[in-house]
Amino acid sequence: MHRSGLTELEVVMAVVRRGSFRGAAQELNMSATAVSNAIAGLESRLQTRLFNRTTRSVALTDAGQRYVARIGPALQAIRQASEEIHSETDEPAGTLRLNVPNNIGPLFLDDLLIDYMIRYPKMRVETVSEARLIDIVAEGFDAGIRLEESVPQDMIAIPLTADIRQLVTATPDYFARHGIPQTPDDLRNHQGIGMRMSHGGIYRWELERRGERYALAVPPRFATSDLFASIRAVKAGLGVGFLPELYIQQELASGELVSVLNDWTQPFAGLRLYYPGHRHVPPGLRALVALVRERGIIPG
Repeated sequence: MHRSGLTELEVVMAVVRRGSFRGAAQELNMSATAVSNAIAGLESRLQTRLFNRTTRSVALTDAGQRYVARIGPALQAIRQASEEIHSETDEPAGTLRLNVPNNIGPLFLDDLLIDYMIRYPKMRVETVSEARLIDIVAEGFDAGIRLEESVPQDMIAIPLTADIRQLVTATPDYFARHGIPQTPDDLRNHQGIGMRMSHGGIYRWELERRGERYALAVPPRFATSDLFASIRAVKAGLGVGFLPELYIQQELASGELVSVLNDWTQPFAGLRLYYPGHRHVPPGLRALVALVRERGIIPG
């Protein structure tokens, strides 16, 4: 990233993003001591502690949270302006920062971004993958990717995938051994492969048919926050999963996995690339949006 001269503010935002002084130092190519000194110097001038520090963690204070909420958007605007000024041609140049969900890289994002960087050699890309929902403006991201239902209303949203459908899925052998559930209630007697959410709880399987709704807590034999680990567990015959059809199309087509209770699983709006609609869109982000539209919507 081209330095704007606001090094201390950049250090603050890097510590917030990485959750540690060491991680911020690696991101900014600084020493951990320099990062610590920058934070200490800023706190001294502000006469306010921005971070609570322990031997294991670094977290914003209440004052620090208010400070970051104000400087994040301003620093992002300065960074964009600096990159535009330092671009010698109309070709996009600079850094594009994206906040994305876990597990979507192998699905399509890796190929998309590799294509993007080949086309625009002056662009650098940074992605942060996480389950939690954040304010992309306050935390210094150019854009985010989330399900449509999670995109703030004041954002511009570009479709990446068609509607998504979660399927109750297992191997034919598993159903031969444990029986095929005929109703959602039958799932309570099966071994579940559960997804652990960012808040620590297990995702409840949401099923609906003609106005009748279930939010089932299927007893998990295996619970993980890694979608690909849950898919592997289902394919190994360990239990029933509630998996996105988009990720298991080949297994369904080959018969390696089968889905049941299909009339209870309703599609919902898919993933969207989103960014602020009230701000200048930097050339690098405009180029990504154009590439997304060129490649078209990924089928559900």
